[in-house]
Formats: sequence, C-alpha cells, structure tokens
Amino acid sequence: MDLSFLPTLNAALNAVATALLLSGRLRIRLGDVEGHKRRMLAAFGVSTAFLALYLLHKISRNFENTTFHAEGWAKAAYLVLLASHVTLAMAVPVLAVLLIAHGLRGRIDRHRRLARVAWPIWMYVSVTGVLIYLLLYPLNPAPA
Repeated sequence: MDLSFLPTLNAALNAVATALLLSGRLRIRLGDVEGHKRRMLAAFGVSTAFLALYLLHKISRNFENTTFHAEGWAKAAYLVLLASHVTLAMAVPVLAVLLIAHGLRGRIDRHRRLARVAWPIWMYVSVTGVLIYLLLYPLNPAPA
C-alpha cells in the first residue's frame, strides 16, 4: 500500500493543530471557557491523529529516515531544529494529558501554571513540524 501521502497529511495536521492552539488561547483570553475547551480538545485530537499516522508512516518505511541533503550551515541549522523539535515533541503528549486532566477536573490554577510552559512547547512542536516537512520534502535539495 502506498503511504507516501502521509508526510503531507501529517504536516497539514500540524498546521491545523497550530491554528487550534492559537484559537484556543485567543478564546480563553476573551473569557470564552467553552470555546477554549473545544479548541484545545480538538488540538489534542488532531495531534493524536498526527502521532498515530506518523508512527504508521515510520513503521511502513521500516523506520528509515528521510535525509536533508544540504551541507554546511544549512545542515547544521536543520539538525539543531530537528533535535529541538524531537526532544520537545516527546514532552507534548504528557503535558497535554496533564493540561486536559487539570482543566476537566476544575483545577484551573494548576492548569494555568502548566499552560504557561506547555502551550509554547506544543506550539513550537506544531510549527516546527510543518517547517521540518517543508525542509525534507518540497525544499530538500537534490543529493550532491
């Protein structure tokens, strides 16, 4: 089965998660708790779908990586971006589950404290996920 469409779909899911995270933050700043809740739960759902499809893609390719073919400073910058993305991405599911648990249980002070750290991390991971896709697929230079 050809699953070559999955990287593009995953980038789209990351972009949707980014939009939902931004919208969710705006909703809570406007005092719309219910709108915030819906958007943040949707962001979690979209991010969960991304993770499942990302793992499916990796499994289907026997965990083979796509190489970024640039050299010099561009390769170094890409590797720093990738390392920060992967490292922080490992924290997002745990942080998101804790945020949801605090929010749904009415522990709003804990939810807010954690969100000050977790929201920027989740945003960074979502945005850099799209950027990494662009670098690895449409913008990836041909191998030398």
